[in-house]
Amino acid sequence: MVLPEGSLALLETLRGGLVVSCQAPADSPLYEPSVIAAIAQAAVLRGAVGVRIDTPAHIAAVRQRVQAPIIGLWKRQIPGCEVYITPQFEHARAVAEAGADIIAIDATLRPRPAGETVVELIGQIHDSLGKLVMADVDTLEAAIAAVEAGADLVGTTLYGYTPATAGQTPPGWELLSQMTLLGKPAICEGGVASPEMTRKALDLGAHAVVVGTAITGIDLQVQAYCRAIAPAEDHRL
Repeated sequence: MVLPEGSLALLETLRGGLVVSCQAPADSPLYEPSVIAAIAQAAVLRGAVGVRIDTPAHIAAVRQRVQAPIIGLWKRQIPGCEVYITPQFEHARAVAEAGADIIAIDATLRPRPAGETVVELIGQIHDSLGKLVMADVDTLEAAIAAVEAGADLVGTTLYGYTPATAGQTPPGWELLSQMTLLGKPAICEGGVASPEMTRKALDLGAHAVVVGTAITGIDLQVQAYCRAIAPAEDHRL
């Protein structure tokens, strides 16, 4: 497989940098394309080397305001299937048409929607869309399979969020260290909650680090603070 033109330069742009995941719950006031685009633009203006964006509408809005690389995905719930990050080629195509440079897919070993495999999906994205693929994985076995299937980057994104990693708390430091030996850029994503953790990920060999909730997750952050202070508040009442 021949990488799309400019792919190596694109990957080099991400090296050693921070990618900010700009997402919001569907019921949040932040879940507006223009708001997500503003957050993404602010991140890039302050030094982020790229952004990670969910849904074609948000990707298209961000693309109008940001020239930095966009890792795009589309979370879609399919009945009877646990795989939800860009699960099928039709979703990948929509993400590409919206302006993403890299397409993130669930590349865990869980059963997929009928009719497609990770190998086929990556091949279609490369051949039909001319885009790089970031494989979101949870285990070393999944990472190895994704690399063998042709993934261009592998991320620890789903560590701690699947039955295979139940009870584990991200970041997956050991998984990251193992993934750096696979010959593809390893991306640390999930549970990175401070600048110091970002530095640790890079020291362990991460090609880049994706941070979401700790920077842009206003809804989740506020909920966490409020839960923490609720007992004291109840006591005062």
